Amino acid sequence: MEQELDSTLAQVGPRLRSLRTSSNLTLQELSERTGISLSTLSRLESGQRRPTLEQLLPLARAHGVPLDDLVGAPATGDPRIHIKPITRHGMTILPLSRGTGGGLQAFKHVIPAGKPNANPELATHEGYEWLYVLKGNLRLRLGDHDLILPAGEAAEFDTHTPHWFGRANTQGVEFLSLFGPQGERMHVRARPTKKAAAS
Repeated sequence: MEQELDSTLAQVGPRLRSLRTSSNLTLQELSERTGISLSTLSRLESGQRRPTLEQLLPLARAHGVPLDDLVGAPATGDPRIHIKPITRHGMTILPLSRGTGGGLQAFKHVIPAGKPNANPELATHEGYEWLYVLKGNLRLRLGDHDLILPAGEAAEFDTHTPHWFGRANTQGVEFLSLFGPQGERMHVRARPTKKAAAS
């Protein structure tokens, strides 16, 4: 039982790091939101410190996820994903997959109409990201590139490259993202046949 508990708690650190990096939050920003010191957050994410309930509760609130997702509680048999929107930097983020902390995670991003950001601040973090625009035009700053992606276009990149994305004009934009916190890339295993593509 003790060994199982240790194994469960060992997975909390990677989950915390994954949630923070997928939201483009720095340790400093998370510290300000939770009241937990920078050094403690760093040790929790690296697994050098065992989390307490007093630490997990504000972290779950800050990330907008159930406490069960942080500790990897066993599935109840209910296949539904109970979406809890997260609001960050004027954007609504809808998690479309369970926050397991490992493997690819899916999100829908909704940015309402408003003034575009003329001089965005680019960020870097661990991982690999894939974006697909559903509606509107998405501006993607990626290193030296400044791209406009219309609906139906996709992009993928290593998040070690300085990047930022947001509305390209005053119109709103909606897009999907797949994020691999450990650098996982999306692999397409099936491609349409010529006949299926032509129909």
